[in-house]
Amino acid sequence: MKKFFSYACLLLFLSCQAPQKITEEITAQSDSTQSVTLTLAEANRLALLPQNCIQNEYPNKPGATIERKEDLQEPTQLHPAFHGCFDWHSSVHGHWMLVNLLKQYPQLDGAAEIKQKLASNISRENILAEVAYFKKGVNKSFERTYGWAWLLQLATELHTWDTPLARRLEANLQPLTTFIVDAYLDFLPKLIYPIRVGEHTNTAFGLTLAYDYAVVVNHQVLKLMIVEKAKAFYLEDAGCPMNWEPSGFDFLSPCLEEANLMRRVLGQEEFRTWLAQFMPTLGDSNFQLEPGRVSDRTDGKLVHLDGLNFSRAWCLAGIAKTLPEYGHLFTVAQEHIAYSLPNVVDGAYEGEHWLASFAIHALNGQKP
Repeated sequence: MKKFFSYACLLLFLSCQAPQKITEEITAQSDSTQSVTLTLAEANRLALLPQNCIQNEYPNKPGATIERKEDLQEPTQLHPAFHGCFDWHSSVHGHWMLVNLLKQYPQLDGAAEIKQKLASNISRENILAEVAYFKKGVNKSFERTYGWAWLLQLATELHTWDTPLARRLEANLQPLTTFIVDAYLDFLPKLIYPIRVGEHTNTAFGLTLAYDYAVVVNHQVLKLMIVEKAKAFYLEDAGCPMNWEPSGFDFLSPCLEEANLMRRVLGQEEFRTWLAQFMPTLGDSNFQLEPGRVSDRTDGKLVHLDGLNFSRAWCLAGIAKTLPEYGHLFTVAQEHIAYSLPNVVDGAYEGEHWLASFAIHALNGQKP
């Protein structure tokens, strides 16, 4: 009883002090000297995370539908290319991140070893096995559309990397890339309503990376379908309730991901008009947004909020690039990155298996 009473008193004290302490914590981390630009040193620090897990089979979250006993296989058998980093989509965007960093920094520490791992994982044989997994009827919705989107982001990165290794890896990946594109083309006409959540199934995020792929490789059918669906889903939206965000496990902002997609599919003037109706407070030069606070980075769900800070940052920076009068959003984006970036490499696998990719995507987004 005495222990309980002491704990209750502590909670009461903290509840009285919480608003001030939270503000001080966020201010201190946002004003820190931690870099919010991608440097070689930062790239080397973050690259260790996917490098150390893309071939790390366990722990593993398969996300599989078991149709028969024979489906119970080791992760390397089910997904010979993308079995590491805890789950399929994290493995995929871990590969994307390494390719992205090698493009930016050919002198990256361990570059030769990274290339060897990429070549070993993204072999033609491995990719054909991945396609076979997707083609099983029970796996029709596997990784839809979050993992699909990251696979196309990896394909985009390889397509724009001008090296012989990239051409070989792109060719090896092509059967899965083609399958995912066809899966989008089959699924999107059937999707009547968008999915407006802050986790994997968010429709706007899934369409954004697919749209970028379609633009880069000039896939007009996919591009036009995404434009059509984005307008059908979101063009009439107004007054997005940003004050409802974040939910407890969000790593994507439903409001900002939607805006990040619409800035792509609308012309600048149309987007300016749309955004003023959709999120009118963003245009205020004094706009502020508190970073998502993480109470326990060893909890695989609660640490999602670090990812939210990074994804908010790339959305806010994208809006600022599209509409120069929203330049104040760069500051808000950098505050979000500064809050979470120091904690990406903290020894907790719950975040380390995926957050580095989000950090790199956010840091890339801060470039002019």
